[in-house]
Amino acid sequence: MTDSPSPATPTLGAKLAAEGFGTFLLVFGGVGTAVFASNLYTDPSPNAGVYLPVALAFGLTVLVGVYAFGPISGGHFNPAVTLGVAAAGRIPWRDVVPYIITQIVGAAIASTLLVLIGLFGPDGWLAGAQDAGFASNGWGEHSPGGFGMPAAIIIEIILTGFFVLVILGATHPQRGTKLAGIAIGLSLTLIHLIAIPVDNTSVNPARSIAAAIYGGVGPLGQLWVFLVFPIVGALLAGFAYKALFDSTQKI
Repeated sequence: MTDSPSPATPTLGAKLAAEGFGTFLLVFGGVGTAVFASNLYTDPSPNAGVYLPVALAFGLTVLVGVYAFGPISGGHFNPAVTLGVAAAGRIPWRDVVPYIITQIVGAAIASTLLVLIGLFGPDGWLAGAQDAGFASNGWGEHSPGGFGMPAAIIIEIILTGFFVLVILGATHPQRGTKLAGIAIGLSLTLIHLIAIPVDNTSVNPARSIAAAIYGGVGPLGQLWVFLVFPIVGALLAGFAYKALFDSTQKI
């Protein structure tokens, strides 16, 4: 009797393709909902009712992406997650830079196509969406709730760290769950419900870059916060998970 062959490990090219498509889906679905399905970003009046559909859009897109592409690449779709997972020892550091580049490219293609669609929208729609920031992240006048930069820094560190801990726990090789995609998607939904009023919710530098490149000078000037501090939160969570939770004992 011969042993059944072990499943083949996907090539790096296949992993990068999965990350690119998954990040594209996340940005196209999440940012697309924000700019097309609501007037929050083109109307200065408060419209808190849109927070739920935008939060669900981000959560559902990552849920779908995790099940569709996670078996190939791990389903990061987020440079901060990739760094956090590497800090926890789940992927080799040599894969980090290719992953991040692919994620940013996928995200930028998604926002570019959203702009292309907007070119054929109602008169003035695209200009209005871009003047309002194109669903970019920000603080102060660029925060939906008028929160300042320290609030954005704190919430990005905490929520990105929380997100990475959920991912690491739900996808653990021995203690994980087949429902990991649901846990990850719902956690991202919760994160958006918490943070949209503060800074439009980043926890993902690729998503922040993709929106900011079409959001104007203000969002671009504030972009550094949404590059640096999600990564800080993710690295802290990755190293903490490896030290605190990823240990075993002999019985």
